[in-house]
Amino acid sequence: MLASRLLSTLMLLQTRGRMSAAELAREAEVSLRTVYRDIDQLSAAGIPVYADRGRNGGFQLLDGYRTKLTGLTPGEAETLFLAGLPGPAAELGLGDRLAQAQLKLLAALPAGIGADAQRVAARFHLDPVGWFRAGEPTDSLPTVAQAVWNERMLKLRYRNGGKVYDRVLGPLGLVLKGGVWYLIAQSGKSIRTYRAGAISDAQATDDPFMRPADFDLRAHWEQAAHDYEAGVYLETAEVRLSPKGMARLDLLGPFVVETARRTARPDGDGWSRCSLPVESGDFGLRELMRLGEEMEVVGPPALRERLAAILSAMTERHA
Repeated sequence: MLASRLLSTLMLLQTRGRMSAAELAREAEVSLRTVYRDIDQLSAAGIPVYADRGRNGGFQLLDGYRTKLTGLTPGEAETLFLAGLPGPAAELGLGDRLAQAQLKLLAALPAGIGADAQRVAARFHLDPVGWFRAGEPTDSLPTVAQAVWNERMLKLRYRNGGKVYDRVLGPLGLVLKGGVWYLIAQSGKSIRTYRAGAISDAQATDDPFMRPADFDLRAHWEQAAHDYEAGVYLETAEVRLSPKGMARLDLLGPFVVETARRTARPDGDGWSRCSLPVESGDFGLRELMRLGEEMEVVGPPALRERLAAILSAMTERHA
């Protein structure tokens, strides 16, 4: 415990520079007395840490001092190699840098930990793209990523609904979801989501982009994804499902499965009656038809009539 805390203190001082005793105590969740004792032990071990007195004082390392100790446990090193996705890194234009970083990490690790880390990379491969889907073209992605990183306004063309629009955006971040990259950007006073595969002719301008100090990319994406999924299902279908039909609900996604299980009630002959959230229009009907003959739409009447018309036309065509 002590060794781990001392190493954490050293890494904090190395990465953040000067820190007060109160800040170190808050990070380590220890008392001020423990912080002073830890600093004394670091100094006794030859670490050039010194204190500045006064109101704005604190502890810091001697200028130019860098420890070569990574402090990584075997599990942490293995996780880093597992998280190093070569595909997405290459799409961002970082493939070579990722390979170089992994080589440097291996060189810095003790022999046993390095071997274990390489073994993880050889035995686990993460493929973020779904089945029967090719990755989208990402020619503009490296340029977009540089604009995000360097906080520069982004000029691009965006394809949406068969039309192409010119846009000047303030890039806030990139998100990889199901093998598809999305750009989160500020357009005027609103924050919008843009599919990276629909971006072309991207150029980072010389104009700086003032990123909002309170913007949290992860929190924004989680809320936006929830709102999108909730907004997709604008209608509800009352259906009867056989046991096989209930088993096939996985085809329609976890949100539909959860709703069906919550509302399911026996309806005779082993069938169940339940409510299914569906998208509006013919797309929602096509999704329901994936359940085949193991499903009967009970209501609303307009949805049942539309499905009957589609099935009648198909029957006539295949007679």
